[in-house]
Amino acid sequence: MGRKFLGYAISLYRNYHKVRSKGGTNVEILTNKNINKPEFVGEPRNIRWSEEQEKVLDHVRRGHSVFITGGAGTGKTFLLEHIIKMLKESYGESRVFATAPTHIAAFRLGGQTLHSFSGMGFSNDNYHDDLKKVLHDEEAWRRWRMAAVLVIDEINMVDWYFFSRLQWIAKEIRQSDEAWGGIQVIVSGDFLLLPPIPKEVLGFRFYDFAFEVRWDENFDIQIELTKNFRQSEERFIKLLENIRRGKMDSEDLHLLEQKQTASASASAELDPSMVYLYPRVRDAVDMNWEIVDSLPEEKVEYGCRKRGKGHYHIKEKRGNPKYLWKKKPSRLGLSDDLLVLCKGARVMLVETLDVSNQLVNGATGIVTGFMKNDGRCHIDELNPDKLLPIVKFDSSGVEAVIQPITKCMMHQKKVKTLSSKRQLPLTLAWGRLIHKCQGMSFDRVHVGLTSRVCEYGMVYAAISRVTTLDGLHLSGFQPSKVKAHPEALDFYERFRQHQLERDTVVVADKTKQMNLLSVSTSDWEKAIVEYRQKVSK
Repeated sequence: MGRKFLGYAISLYRNYHKVRSKGGTNVEILTNKNINKPEFVGEPRNIRWSEEQEKVLDHVRRGHSVFITGGAGTGKTFLLEHIIKMLKESYGESRVFATAPTHIAAFRLGGQTLHSFSGMGFSNDNYHDDLKKVLHDEEAWRRWRMAAVLVIDEINMVDWYFFSRLQWIAKEIRQSDEAWGGIQVIVSGDFLLLPPIPKEVLGFRFYDFAFEVRWDENFDIQIELTKNFRQSEERFIKLLENIRRGKMDSEDLHLLEQKQTASASASAELDPSMVYLYPRVRDAVDMNWEIVDSLPEEKVEYGCRKRGKGHYHIKEKRGNPKYLWKKKPSRLGLSDDLLVLCKGARVMLVETLDVSNQLVNGATGIVTGFMKNDGRCHIDELNPDKLLPIVKFDSSGVEAVIQPITKCMMHQKKVKTLSSKRQLPLTLAWGRLIHKCQGMSFDRVHVGLTSRVCEYGMVYAAISRVTTLDGLHLSGFQPSKVKAHPEALDFYERFRQHQLERDTVVVADKTKQMNLLSVSTSDWEKAIVEYRQKVSK
């Protein structure tokens, strides 16, 4: 017992401690192991909710399952944050689960990814494999049993098959025929933004939206938010709404042509204060290298240490052998083999280090300097000068010294390490991917659309990030790239046709069962036995 406690104390000390940099400023040394419970910010004061938002809050308080939709900038995420805080105060934190399909979106809500919550994984072929996986994960089983409310953001990126599997699992685990097994479901998203990852069959691409299967059965009420809080210029708001629906007039085209500039990479001067959004990874990587190379500050290079085999492959364009632009991690993730930093470089975390300080995968900041390693970590194998970068993060204002971390690929039974990679969990962040910026706002944005790759809703997702027309810059724009998926357009056409009908329906209040479903280990083991007996029949 004493040895176990001593090991735990040593682990805590290594994973979280403060040192004093050369300038005498307190900075935190962080690794990916000191993950704490997120803290919710206190309820904003003097909020003036719109009439539509007030309506949403009223239905949520009455225990209704609600679908919240609306264009970019209509306050969907801000409203969800308030709803989650309100519900946790009512039911307790252990009974309200905030989720989203991406890690960045999930953290904004103080939650977890939808796959992580469900416990189902990614590669199951059928519903019974899902149920088996959840039943053999006691924590996942407990989450489904304890849940009073499930919040799902960015539903537009969830396909119907996964969404229907979630519904079925909820009913099976909770042994209830009610929708979602009696869980109150709060879902938010805009289907005219980026769609789910398409499936390819015989060379054809298919998009499966969550609304395609018995959508209305999931909700007591569905509400569209229309008031734009991000942009204030009426001309800009009209432009965005037209782009959202994939229909632009001559005035819209003329306005976008005025915003058209030369390709950012070909411009005489690159602006490090601007955010560059691209549809492809390669374009974002090239922009980051070009900007960091243009800065006058002394460069500091960081390599990586790789052991084992099989965790890297080279992406090659068919018919073009010189297109070996990047070594891409197949499973271990992290960033490129070579990272070049300097003072003033904009960077992004690619691994969660400390949730309590908002230092999560996707958090951005500025390199403010470097400090000599004092021997607490092995940096010499990555940087011969033994320098560690100091980063001041945008969201929290925390200034932290970033240490290298090691990612391992384990054997399926976790008896040995197959391969590993050690490096700094950072990547340059001037150039970003459009699909990773949903819900974000920027003052100045350059949207690079020179690539032939342009997904449904991608132009709208990118342009709607900027707060003013003056801050918008375009390159490679063509009217044909403004696309809205026909099925999503049909969904909103039907949605508005039934809106008046929904407004006249009086939905009865729902009394939520305050008693927890049993979540004891014995009940979990009993559920597994019952499942095995059912399968064997």
